[in-house]
Amino acid sequence: MVMAADSDHEADVFEITDFTTASEWERFVSRVEEVLNDWKLTETSVERVTPQKGDFTTGSWEEESKEIHFADFKFLITHYFLKKELKNDDEQDKQAEDALPAAMQDLLCMQNDFPPRAHCLVRWYGLQEFVVITPATNSEAIISESKCNLLLSSVSISLSNSGCQVPVFVQIQQKWRRIYAGECQGPGVRTDFEIVHLRRVPSQYNHLSGLLDIFKSKIGCNMLPLPPVDIAIRFTYILQDWQQYSWPQQPPDFDALLGGEVGGVEIGKLPFGACEESISELHLAATWPHVTEGLVVDNDVYSDLDPLQAPHWSVRVRMAENPQCLLGDYLSEFFRLCSRKESVEDVLGKGLTEEEGKDTGDISSALSRLTEPAAPVPIGRLSVSSMVHSARKRIHRRRHIHESPLSNEVLNSILLYLFPDAAVEKSDSLKDKAASLNSRTAEKEWSADESLFLQLKSAPPDSLTYRLALCVFLVNYSYGGLAGVAHLWQEFVLELRYRWENTCLVYGLEAGPPDLRCCLLHQKLQMLNCCIERRRARDEARKAQEATKDKQSKEAESELSASASSSAKETSQGKSWESWSDSEDEFYECLSEQGEEGPQTEAGQNGASRPEGRLHPYNNLTLLHSSEPLYVPVTQEPAPMTEDQLEEQSEVLAKLGTSAEGTHLRARMQSACLLSDMESFKAANPGCVLEDFVRWYSPRDYVVEEVVDEKGKKVTKGELSSRMKISGNMWVEAWETARVTPARRQKRLFDDTKEAEKVLHYFAMQKPGDVASHLFSCVINAALLKLKQEEAAENVPADEEAFNKLPDQANKLLHSTNPDYSKLEEFMKQLAGMETAIAQARSLKAKFTFNSEDESEAVQLKKFVSSLLEEPEVEVSGAGQGPAGRIIHRLFLNAQQAALLPSSEDDMGGDRKDFPSPAGREILLRTCVPRPAPYSRALPQRLFCVLMREEFRLAGAFSSDTSFF
Repeated sequence: MVMAADSDHEADVFEITDFTTASEWERFVSRVEEVLNDWKLTETSVERVTPQKGDFTTGSWEEESKEIHFADFKFLITHYFLKKELKNDDEQDKQAEDALPAAMQDLLCMQNDFPPRAHCLVRWYGLQEFVVITPATNSEAIISESKCNLLLSSVSISLSNSGCQVPVFVQIQQKWRRIYAGECQGPGVRTDFEIVHLRRVPSQYNHLSGLLDIFKSKIGCNMLPLPPVDIAIRFTYILQDWQQYSWPQQPPDFDALLGGEVGGVEIGKLPFGACEESISELHLAATWPHVTEGLVVDNDVYSDLDPLQAPHWSVRVRMAENPQCLLGDYLSEFFRLCSRKESVEDVLGKGLTEEEGKDTGDISSALSRLTEPAAPVPIGRLSVSSMVHSARKRIHRRRHIHESPLSNEVLNSILLYLFPDAAVEKSDSLKDKAASLNSRTAEKEWSADESLFLQLKSAPPDSLTYRLALCVFLVNYSYGGLAGVAHLWQEFVLELRYRWENTCLVYGLEAGPPDLRCCLLHQKLQMLNCCIERRRARDEARKAQEATKDKQSKEAESELSASASSSAKETSQGKSWESWSDSEDEFYECLSEQGEEGPQTEAGQNGASRPEGRLHPYNNLTLLHSSEPLYVPVTQEPAPMTEDQLEEQSEVLAKLGTSAEGTHLRARMQSACLLSDMESFKAANPGCVLEDFVRWYSPRDYVVEEVVDEKGKKVTKGELSSRMKISGNMWVEAWETARVTPARRQKRLFDDTKEAEKVLHYFAMQKPGDVASHLFSCVINAALLKLKQEEAAENVPADEEAFNKLPDQANKLLHSTNPDYSKLEEFMKQLAGMETAIAQARSLKAKFTFNSEDESEAVQLKKFVSSLLEEPEVEVSGAGQGPAGRIIHRLFLNAQQAALLPSSEDDMGGDRKDFPSPAGREILLRTCVPRPAPYSRALPQRLFCVLMREEFRLAGAFSSDTSFF
C-alpha cells in the first residue's frame, strides 16, 4: 500500500504544467536570433568594401540556408552575400563609431544601379548582403495582414535583441508577385523596406513627375529648400522582328537534286545550322545614369528621354528555345534508325529474293554451292554472276510496278560519289586508279583531326565506309528514311558483288589486311578487297605463266615434240597455286596422304626429287646432310582476319578445354601455317631435315657451339634447343606429317573465294538498322569534325577542354558492352547544343556586320559579338553614335518601317518613330534627408520604380532616426 501511494504521488508531480514556458512566437524569435548568431551577422565591427562598378555581375554571390519553424509552419531562412575581401583593422576602427550600417550606405551607392543578373532585392535596393525568410516549398503563402505583421514584429525584435545590422526580409503574398517587407536596424537608425505591386500603371504615375510626387510625399520632409533628388533612368526596347535579316539557311534550289529542300547540302557534306532564327529578341537598354531633378522633363505632355540621346546603351540577347538545327535533327533521326528491326525484305518486299526456276538460286546459298568439291551441273550455271543478273532483273521488274524509294537520278549520284572510279571508261585504268588510291591511302599520315577515327574506332576520312555513312545519314533524313536506306544498301551490296565478279578493286580502302582499329564494316570491306587482290594476282600469274609456256614451247618445239604429251600432263598436274580461277581447279586440293606421300618419300630417299618453289639462297648456308645450298621457299601468306573472325576463333579454341587432348588439338589447329611452310621448305630443299628448317624459320632454336673432335681440332657443332627436344613437340610432329608439296600445290590457307562470299553474304543479311549501327561511329566522327570546323570558322568562344573530352566520351558510349541509350541521347543533345551556340554566333555576326573601311570598327564589332555570347549584358561603346549603336538603330528602324504602323506620339518628334514604345521603364530615385523630423539625422531614402505594360512596382527603402524623432 505504501508503494502504491508513492507511485500516485510521482504521477501527480509529472502532471504539473509550467506556465512560464516560452510560447511558439517566442521560440520563433529565439530561433531567428540563433541563426543570425550562427552566421556571425551580429558582429557590428565587420564591414565590407564599397563595391566597384560591375561587382554585382562579375562578383561571386553565395548563400546559406536553414529551416526554422513557427509552430507547425515551416520557413526557410537564407543568407545572401557578395563575397569580397574585408577591410583592414585601422579602417574598421575609424568607421565603427558613428558609421551607418552597410545596407544603408548601399542605398546611395551609384556603381551598380541596374545589374543585369542578380537577385531582385539586389536590383531594387543595391544591397550586398541580406537575409530572406520565405515559406517552405510545400507551405502556404503569408497573405493575411495579421500574419504579415506578426512576422515583421518577430524580425524587428530579433534584430533588436541580436544587434544584427544586416537587413532581414519576409516574403509575403503569393510567391510570383515577389513582394518583400523588411527592416534594417543600426545604432539610432532604422530602414523600412516596402513594396507596392499593381497589375496596371496608374495614369498619374506613368511618368517621372508623378513618381517624384510619390517619393517626396512618402519622405514627408519639411525642409526648405528640399535637397535635390538624384535620378537614374533606364528604358528597355525589345526587337523581335528580323524580317530585314537574311535566311539562316541558303534558299532552296528547286532545280537541284534535293528538290527545293531548305538546308539541303551536297552529297557527302553534313548539314549544319539553324532552320529558324536562333535569336528571338534583342533588348536595348538606354540609360541615363545620373540625372538631377529639374534637368530633365518627363510628364504626360512632353518627354526629353530620347533613346538616341541616352549617354549609355547596353544590349542583351534572348536566345530562342530549342531552335530547329539540321545536324541535331539528322543525328536524332539516324539514332532512331539504329533501333529499327525491319529487314530489307520487310521494307522493299519479299519478291526481291524469290527464286525463279531451277537455274537460279538464293544468293545466300551461293557459298555452299560454289564450295562443293564436285558439282553435278556445270559451274557456270551456279556462278554468282548469273544469280546477280537474275536478281537485278527481278528488282527492276518490281520497280516498274512500284516506284522505288530512291529515284534513278539520286541513286546514280550517290553511287557515283561512293564509287567515283566507275566513271572511268576503261577497266584497266579503273583498276589502276583504285589500286593507286589504296596504296596512297595506306601510306598517308593522318593529322590530329583526321586521326579522330582511331579514338572512335570508325573509319578514315574519305574512305568508302566514311562516305557511305554520310550518304546513309543524308538518305535517312531526306530521301524516304528506312526505305531509302534499304534501297541504297541493296544497291551498294550489288555493286560490291559486281566488283568481286569482275575483279575490280573497291575504291577508297587502304591496302593490306583489315585494320582492327576501324569499325567492323570497314574491316569487312577491306577483307573483300584482299580477296579481290588475291584473285587478280592469280589471274595475272596465270596469264604470265601461259605466255612464258607458249614462248618456251615455240622455241623448243622441235626438241620436245616427242615428249609433248607427257609434258602437257606434267604441266596440268603442276599447275601454279597463283593460277587458280573460278573454275573447279580453284578448289584444287592436295592428293591424299596415302596417294602422294609414298612416291614422294621414295623419290626423296633416292635423291631424285626435283626442287620446286625456290626463291633465293639463304645466307650462304648449306644443308646439314648435303652440300646443296639452303633455299628460302615460296610460301603462302597467312590469312587476314576481321575482329569477329578472331573472336570466333578464340571462342572455338577456348571451348577445347585444358585437357591433354584438347591442348593437342588446339596446337594442331594453330599450326596450319607452320605445316604449310614446312611442306614448302621440303619441296624447295630435297633431302633436308628438321634442323635445316629450324635454322631458317627459328634460328634461336638452333644452338651452335664449338667443340673439339677426336683429332683435337675445333669444329662447329649445332643442335636443336631444349624446347625442340621436348617429347611430343608440335614442330617434330608437324615435320613428320609434312609432305613434299610446293606452295602452288597446297591447299590454300586463305580461300579468297570462300571469304569473299562470306563477306557478301554477311552484307546481304544486314538490316538497315544494323547498317546504321555499324556506321554510327563514323557519323559521330563526321559530326565532331563538322562542329570543330564551324566553330573555327565562326570564331565562337568555346570550352576547349570540354570539346576535347567529347571523343573519349563518345568512345566509351559507342563501344561499351552494354550501351546506355539514354546517355547516347544526352551526348547527341550536347552536340546539338554546340550547334545551336554556333548558329547563334553566326546569326549575331551576320546582324552586326557591315561594309566599313575602318578596321578598328570591324575589330570593335567582332569583340562586341563575342561579348554578347559570353556576358549577360554588354555595354555599347559610343551608345547610339558608335558602330554597334548605328547597326542597332538601323535594325529598330527597319522593324518599325516593316510594321507599317504610324507612331502614336507623332507630336514628340520624328526621332521617336525610330523606336517602339519602351517595353519596360525603370526609374531610381535617391536622396538623403532628415526624417522623421527636420532636426533628425540625414539618412538615405530610395525608391525603385518599375513600369511595364502589365506591372507597376514601387520598391522603397525609407530610413528614419530613432534617437531624435
